[in-house]
Amino acid sequence: MEEQKVKILIIRFSSIGDIVLTSPVVRCLKEQLVGDVEIHFLTKNQYKSVVNNNPHISKIHTIDKSTNEVMDALIEEQFHYVVDLHKNLRSKRVVKSLKVLSFSFEKLNYKKWLLTAFKINKLPKIHIVDRYLEAVKSLGVTNDQKGLEYFIGDADNVKLSELPGTHQKEYVALAIGAQHATKRLPLNKLISVCKKVNLPIVLLGGKEDQTTAEQIKAAVGDLIYNACGKYSLNQSASLVKSCKVLITHDTGLMHIGAALDVKIISVWGNTVPDFGMYPYYPNTPEKFTIVENKDLKCRPCSKIGYNKCPKKHFKCMNDIDEEEIVKEVFFN
Repeated sequence: MEEQKVKILIIRFSSIGDIVLTSPVVRCLKEQLVGDVEIHFLTKNQYKSVVNNNPHISKIHTIDKSTNEVMDALIEEQFHYVVDLHKNLRSKRVVKSLKVLSFSFEKLNYKKWLLTAFKINKLPKIHIVDRYLEAVKSLGVTNDQKGLEYFIGDADNVKLSELPGTHQKEYVALAIGAQHATKRLPLNKLISVCKKVNLPIVLLGGKEDQTTAEQIKAAVGDLIYNACGKYSLNQSASLVKSCKVLITHDTGLMHIGAALDVKIISVWGNTVPDFGMYPYYPNTPEKFTIVENKDLKCRPCSKIGYNKCPKKHFKCMNDIDEEEIVKEVFFN
């Protein structure tokens, strides 16, 4: 008897961290459903590399701007289920067009608004991963507690011999970027952290972070290796995998670090872990540390971030004691 095929489309258009956070859903669907389970993933073309090497995914569909680019091809696939882990107008349009049983999750936008606007916290104490998995609970899927996954292709593994001699044995990775300025430590704080750590440090980020990285290197010296903009996302992930510890803001590399099982020091500015997007370590929560300024009535001011502090004082980052970060580098 031929094994029953089950075709599932998972939708998550953006961005890096949010897509990484869907990896337990991909794995659990693939491993727990009965039959020949074929997982397809729909995302933006610019984020294809995040899932490109995932062995649980059979096919990746991408768009640049509109779902019209792939709608006919998606209909032809004849999916049995759609799992919408983005839940916006664009993803809902895909669900409606495919006309099959679909599953989604509660985005909690109203409760997030209550917290940002009035500092009334009605958010459940549950990680976004568990909320994603709740969406497919009715299929009999449960959390296997194996955490996040991130797969790096052989071609993207950076050899440590390519780094300066000072960084080939051990280094701290410092992800200096974030999409919004209010999620990033100011330059003077980054420089201070690097000087106090006093170990070889690899700065990670995109081309947009190169200027900041060069300023850090100029202030700190040869203990800094500026990798910003020099490597692809997967190559940067490879450098994260080999580090002693990852210091990072609330950003995509933080979730990649968790998927790669590295020790994480997570520094938070205007956003808060209460949103449910902190490093996901279901079995080893001791592997990450949150550094944040909890003594502010204005925080969180946004669930995403701003280009500058709305209050103009930026105390959520300016008042963070760098020693809190540094001591965690050497803890354990």
